[in-house]
Amino acid sequence: MKFYRQFVLVFVCLVFFSCKQKEKKNSVTEKEIVEQSAVNTEPYRPQFHFTPPAKWMNDPNGLVYNKGVFHLFYQYYPDDIVWGPMHWGHAISKDLIHWEHKPIALYPDKNGYIFSGSAVVDTENTSGFGTKENPALVAIFTYHDIDGERAGRTDFQTQGIAYSLDNGETFTVYDGNPVIGNNGIKDFRDPKVFWDDQSKNWSMLLVAGDHLQIWQSKNLKSWEKVSEFGKNQGAHGGVWECPDLFKLKVGTTDEEKWVLLISINPGAPNGGSGTQYFVGDFDGRTFTSDQKEEKWIDWGTDNYAGVTYNNVPNNDRIFIGWMSNWSYARDTPTEKWRSAMTVPRKLTLAKHSNEYQLINYPIEDLGSIASNDFSESISISGNSQMVISNDNLSQSEIKFRTSARKFNLHFQNDDGDDLSLKMNGIEKLFVLDRTKSGKVDFQEDFASVQKMPIALLPEGEIEIRILMDWSSIEVFINQGQYVMTAQVFPNSNYSKLVFKNNSELDISLGQVTLDKIKSVW
Repeated sequence: MKFYRQFVLVFVCLVFFSCKQKEKKNSVTEKEIVEQSAVNTEPYRPQFHFTPPAKWMNDPNGLVYNKGVFHLFYQYYPDDIVWGPMHWGHAISKDLIHWEHKPIALYPDKNGYIFSGSAVVDTENTSGFGTKENPALVAIFTYHDIDGERAGRTDFQTQGIAYSLDNGETFTVYDGNPVIGNNGIKDFRDPKVFWDDQSKNWSMLLVAGDHLQIWQSKNLKSWEKVSEFGKNQGAHGGVWECPDLFKLKVGTTDEEKWVLLISINPGAPNGGSGTQYFVGDFDGRTFTSDQKEEKWIDWGTDNYAGVTYNNVPNNDRIFIGWMSNWSYARDTPTEKWRSAMTVPRKLTLAKHSNEYQLINYPIEDLGSIASNDFSESISISGNSQMVISNDNLSQSEIKFRTSARKFNLHFQNDDGDDLSLKMNGIEKLFVLDRTKSGKVDFQEDFASVQKMPIALLPEGEIEIRILMDWSSIEVFINQGQYVMTAQVFPNSNYSKLVFKNNSELDISLGQVTLDKIKSVW
């Protein structure tokens, strides 16, 4: 009997201890949920755009699809919300909408900070890092030797590589780095690498101050410079950065052209940072273009350093940009994190009035997180307005089709903030005015009026599509023919959408829909 009582006592203690442990485990889990929820609802934290969990982020890097996963590496400083020694942050996604944060992928080493670059899947094992059964994921990046820069040298940027045999979970830095040295070019960086079927080589794009260099390699380790482009073409108001080159069909025709992306800072049409593009031809060694005028992928102030994914199924060309501007990136009013990415956009090429235009439009999967909140056919009498009140306006998509060319849209709140969009068909301009949009005085260049020429906009009905997140607006006109992206920091969420008819005649906006976009976090 004594033994039985002892057994029961021990059993009861074990049950009690087990319950306590379970209770403790559950309480930790709940705490983690609360903490994560607090992070995701910080002031201005975007709800459906990618942001780092904390600290500083800038350029997207190493965009590559491999084994069912989209990788997003990015410039990252884990110790502060201002720029510092660069690492490669890392996140993955299966749909480019929902993201999983991963550990830092690449750290500064003896050769320098880890600046921007790209990543490829070495399918044929040309590098020897993997096997054909398990090809290596190879990252190609710029080393930035800060001590060399401080010493006044001009050879402080070189190119290095690292490889992963577990789909980006861990990387091994190549012990033969740097694979490309520097003969004295101050701004020599941002390698974009892709396999070229014409030359049966790896092609690398490198920016060299005010122009582009193209290099070739058989094995990702030994490289040869083969050509240059751009010393006398395009915008040259600042340093060239973040090149990309890819082939696209022109509309539904069989014609194919190559598109070159070049980011430039400063020198963008609305100030500071921007991304220009060239349409031309590439023979495996040399890119040529007879383009005379400057072309911009986005006319807003906050789409920079964008590049496209390698190895995407169906050869889709998916683009992501850094949603900021070097003029004020370090000053924006966030406290624990800084910077976001644009929504992923599919790039296509079209021809309007015999002129090539690069089209960028949100990927289709964005619709999977949208739910309708408002839908109504709207007509507005001459010189009058209509107001839609909606508490979800700062986390929404607004869409309508219209042939009108003279109207304003205003995003407003009870604090008196006003973000204004103006369609001016007479002057063939679209204007985004954020001078009264909320917090604008943290830096002198932020309170801006941004203008976009829309000379090639066709007659008749066009689609206006607007994505509004907690601290950004993206405007797509005629399904991405013209695009503007801008950060905004309202004092409280926008809650009123005002449509103003600036003409004497009645206008129709057709079926105006307002969808709430679910948080992806």
